[in-house]
Amino acid sequence: MDRTGTTRRTFVAGATAVTGAGVVGPAPAAVAATATTAATATTATGAPPPSVAVLGGGVAGLTAAHELAERGFRVTVYERRALGGKARSMDVPGSARGGRRPLPAEHGFRFIPGIYHNLPDTMRRIPFPGNPNGVHDNLVAPGEMMFARTGREDLRFPIPWPGHRPERLTLDELRRALTALLETAVNLPLHETAYFVNRALVFLTSCAERRDGQWEHTPWWEFTRAARMSVDYQRILAIGVTRNIVATKAEEASTRTVGTLGEAFVFNALGRGADGPPDRILNAPTNEAWIDPWVAHLRALGVEFKVGWTLRELTYGDGRITAAVVDDPGGARHGVTADHYVCALPVEHARRTWGPALRAADPQLARCDRLRTDWMTGIQFYLTEPPPLVRGHVNCVDSPWALTAIAQAHHWTGRDFAADYGDGAVVDCLSVDISEWDRPGILYGRTAKQCTREQVAREVWAQLKAALNDTGHTALKDGALHSWFLDPGVDGLGTPHPTNEDELLIHPVGTFHDRPRAATRVPNLFLAGDYVAVDIDLATMEGANAAARQAVNALLDRAGSDAPRCTVRPLFRAPEIEALKRHDLFRYRMGLPNALDLG
Repeated sequence: MDRTGTTRRTFVAGATAVTGAGVVGPAPAAVAATATTAATATTATGAPPPSVAVLGGGVAGLTAAHELAERGFRVTVYERRALGGKARSMDVPGSARGGRRPLPAEHGFRFIPGIYHNLPDTMRRIPFPGNPNGVHDNLVAPGEMMFARTGREDLRFPIPWPGHRPERLTLDELRRALTALLETAVNLPLHETAYFVNRALVFLTSCAERRDGQWEHTPWWEFTRAARMSVDYQRILAIGVTRNIVATKAEEASTRTVGTLGEAFVFNALGRGADGPPDRILNAPTNEAWIDPWVAHLRALGVEFKVGWTLRELTYGDGRITAAVVDDPGGARHGVTADHYVCALPVEHARRTWGPALRAADPQLARCDRLRTDWMTGIQFYLTEPPPLVRGHVNCVDSPWALTAIAQAHHWTGRDFAADYGDGAVVDCLSVDISEWDRPGILYGRTAKQCTREQVAREVWAQLKAALNDTGHTALKDGALHSWFLDPGVDGLGTPHPTNEDELLIHPVGTFHDRPRAATRVPNLFLAGDYVAVDIDLATMEGANAAARQAVNALLDRAGSDAPRCTVRPLFRAPEIEALKRHDLFRYRMGLPNALDLG
């Protein structure tokens, strides 16, 4: 566990007040750099502390602002839409009645597993009333999860962890759980299970060079030999992991990515190197439990926020970034100047702002054009009756649109959903992630992109019922459906050109080597985002947080600062496996397969 927080806070206590980066404008599209405005804060030498423009207010941008402000930098965050980015929650317009808050919605449900270390460290350093460990104490751990099978009993799994009380099961729930286990045992041949375990051991004992070379260029589908296996093997072990959790296709997903995360989750379940339980969520809507307290804390540290400001271009000249061209909420164009720039936008938005001269200055920026994104978007269903679902995440492994879901009210401890939100009739929010947007559904025979917003809602509801109401147990009732809300970042559904403002980085084979470093060859430009090369090779909030820490460390190095560096925790590696990895390194360099690889 990172213990540098006290050092950071001690450093902050002696730091001076901070102000924002300078803004020069309005200006035309081609904006010349101008001097940063004078700051009220000064360093020990009497000069203003260095200024930093953080471009993007998602998890990466807020993390960078947090670390820099604690070290006395003058930080201004420019965010186009809403602070928190894809991690934020939002209000359903017009849904509040009788003094209640609006119904809560989100891009997708939060999932903060125990394999994360950097993000939880940040959360511990965000004050929250009554919480000794800040917003980190707002994390709660579901005690179970489920693989929902269409036409079959659903697989229900407890998530063991010290201090957890197992969920109480009725006799019928126990009967169903045992039936599902026996059905799976019958339908998943023993030799296929043994083969998959062997593949897991092959990856576990593979050296870093083999992972970065051979396995980065091997699809998970091929690595697991899924094409030769049973439908249950494909659905649960090949497709279920990659499409529903990693949000990429098993036929394309890098074995390096899938295997690395699988390894981390196995050790997490065993209690090795874990920050906490394998499954954790927030005990309230994300903004209430995390983002709003974070923003308030950053404001107290002196961070300035410019919300509604859109980055158009990073201008480059004389070997440096000379200005960030931004549009303000009214559409006027400005040239923002600062000593340093942290580009914390998602990759699909960031690369649009890198002109030819900047790309030529650092070829890794041009390689980002090869990185790919895909659609993974959330929809919420508001219910007037609590659904009798598993108390945790549901993975609908047979659903055409690769649905995962969680009923949230049970986990929002200390809240009465009907009393706090909406019109008083809604008692729960079923939050659903749609990971597959290009496969036909079961109602209209269309892909999600070809459907209207209303058709998407009906289709998802139908697929949920097909997975959950299929064995005589009615989990979802049409009469209990009050309303729904689909992420507003999706637009143009049902037209030839649908768009999604919040696509997710995916991990096809070979793309890891196209991911950039946080430090660029431009001395005052740094990259922070879940596409930056970090130890957790997956588009996650943890990756965004770790990348921002690396960006801040690089900035401190370039600035010659003696401030303490950010701790960046890697994923856990079991020391008892290292000898086997060293042996595999010898074999890999000799052109030999892993010693356990049966082919």
